[in-house]
Amino acid sequence: MDFRTLLLIFLALCPALSAQTVKEIVLMIDASTKVAWTDANYICATIDWWPKEKCNYNQCPWGSASIINLDLTHPYLENAIRAFKGLRLRLGGSLQDQVIYGVGNLKSPCSSFTQQKDGLFGFSKGCLPMQRWDELNNLFKKTGALVTFGLNALYGRQPTNRHAWVGNWDSSNALDFIKYTVAKGYQINSWEFGNELSGSGIGASVDAAQYGKDVIQLHNLLNQVYQNTPVRPLLLAPGGFYDPGWFGKLLQVSGRGTVNVLTHHIYNLGPGSDNKLVDKILNPEYLSRIEGTFSSLTQTILRNGPWASAWVGESGGAFNSGGPDVSNAFVDSFWYLDQLGMAAKHHTKVYCRQTLIGGNYGLLDTDTFVPNPDYYSALLWNRLMGKVVLHVVNSAAPHLRTYAHCTKDRAGVTLLLINLSTQIQYKVNIHSTAETSLQVGEKKVHNKKSFARSIKESVSWVGTKSSDVTLSREEYHLTPEGGNIKSRTMLLNGKLLRLTETGDIPSLSPALANLNSPISIEPLSIKFIVFPNFNSPSCSR
Repeated sequence: MDFRTLLLIFLALCPALSAQTVKEIVLMIDASTKVAWTDANYICATIDWWPKEKCNYNQCPWGSASIINLDLTHPYLENAIRAFKGLRLRLGGSLQDQVIYGVGNLKSPCSSFTQQKDGLFGFSKGCLPMQRWDELNNLFKKTGALVTFGLNALYGRQPTNRHAWVGNWDSSNALDFIKYTVAKGYQINSWEFGNELSGSGIGASVDAAQYGKDVIQLHNLLNQVYQNTPVRPLLLAPGGFYDPGWFGKLLQVSGRGTVNVLTHHIYNLGPGSDNKLVDKILNPEYLSRIEGTFSSLTQTILRNGPWASAWVGESGGAFNSGGPDVSNAFVDSFWYLDQLGMAAKHHTKVYCRQTLIGGNYGLLDTDTFVPNPDYYSALLWNRLMGKVVLHVVNSAAPHLRTYAHCTKDRAGVTLLLINLSTQIQYKVNIHSTAETSLQVGEKKVHNKKSFARSIKESVSWVGTKSSDVTLSREEYHLTPEGGNIKSRTMLLNGKLLRLTETGDIPSLSPALANLNSPISIEPLSIKFIVFPNFNSPSCSR
């Protein structure tokens, strides 16, 4: 190879070599104060009603992934649910308020959804046969799933000219269905009333005052049916997009203790056809816009119904089945994990991902049931991030999203780093205020110390000399295959994540790093870091 060729290669490589920059930042973790806390089973995924004929943007990505036609015996499906050891499953979606339950005295045959031009969302009413309900509950029992079932809240009402539905809810079919469920001994964690009927509604809407009266009826119905059972399920409502006035009115009318959980939906990335989806996901300012919704909902609950908590009942990022090659690719984990962190920080107890399977946004591939990248992101969150949310101060790096929780089921603190930058490698210095509070007169002063030093001192405090042990941290570094953020394959610490030959979920093993070694995160990557043996007042059990 001559000098001219070598020179050309060198000049071609120069931009790539110089493109990445290194930025050193300091993060402050306040492990002495609880910002918020989630439910122990924070991660949730949905199974929808959409039949295979559901199409958007000249594609039909649902296949056989609905409540009615999903292959419930597929071993990949069972393994994927079981791996969470208590995955919440929310059964519901747009066609929920057209579902009749095949039990009791039905006035029509128990038939499946069919396309119908003048029907809600272009489909007829559909029916859930009790044989199928039995099969679903068999899956739930085998996998340890915690089930939320969305009830038809339009039954008995009539539509007006402007898609508002009026009249009282007819509870007769729901009552027969719930009675059947209890008689069979099926464990339902929560019943949700309606889907996207709040505010102006999606396809249909119901007035908040009427809705409040109807949830009182459902509340009384549940008390009646479950009076002889040891545990009463939660009542969730309204399963729609947040409207401050409507949500507040619902709580006021229904009254104390009626609605246990306010569920709201989030599709903050816009339509799945948007060719700017990746740009939105990598824009920290855009991602932060939805924070106002979380804050406002918290205030609505405090003012009108402090007995209730907040769940994200459905969120797929991009609506209309998600974005192909985005919602099912590595890049979506930037949005998804950021949402999980942000929602938890704002007092969200449960976060339901649309979907477990189905559409472009499924955690599992619709056809093969093989996990998409977001599945592994959700599983790592589930295994590492505990209930207690801690405060992280990061004022110098907007493209580095940072969240911290007490580590799940063991001592320590887990930090989540999400690097949205295409060029910057961050070197991170971490400090903590934990266990260093000093009372000076009427003022509390927090001494800033390195996280590593805090951990060393905590180890010494429990009776082990820090010099006698090699302290390490666990790192779980997520990157896309081949550096392509639109890849459908994810790497953990450089190792391809794929199912085993027997279809089992692979082990998600950490890389161990010396506690005093530098912390860094490459551009366009994600890292969970577990600091074990860190004794924090907020994390004590």
